[in-house]
Amino acid sequence: MTDLNIKTLNSVTRTLIDSCQGYQTCADVSDDSYSLQAEFNRRQAERQQLVNEFQGQVRQLGGVPAEEGSMVGTVHRGFTRFSSMFRDDEAAAISALDDGEEFLAEKIEDKLEDGMFDSTTESLLRKAHQSAKSGERFADMLDG
Repeated sequence: MTDLNIKTLNSVTRTLIDSCQGYQTCADVSDDSYSLQAEFNRRQAERQQLVNEFQGQVRQLGGVPAEEGSMVGTVHRGFTRFSSMFRDDEAAAISALDDGEEFLAEKIEDKLEDGMFDSTTESLLRKAHQSAKSGERFADMLDG
């Protein structure tokens, strides 16, 4: 069971790191709106705190925590940079953020359905899921 907890936490950690980078990208391209930039930065810091909590739990379980994002996230960011050449940078970043938050929420839902986790791991997964759903609603509001 410990191995499943560590593997799952590290898998989600990689996606959380991708999400942090997504929020940073949004903050970087939203120069015109200080309040929007501040909200992206707040959400990025919140997501970074989740990364830290996940990494701490992996260490607590005797594992080595993930320190980098996923290959999928790297490809997604590359596509976002490419598509932003043809669209407004802010709109492209928000669209990518929405896609990323949806991906994160679905990934966590799948993990929760598939596994039996210790109470701390399950609690962290639920906390991250709630954060992703909140991010998805936020991105939908901006995109709408």
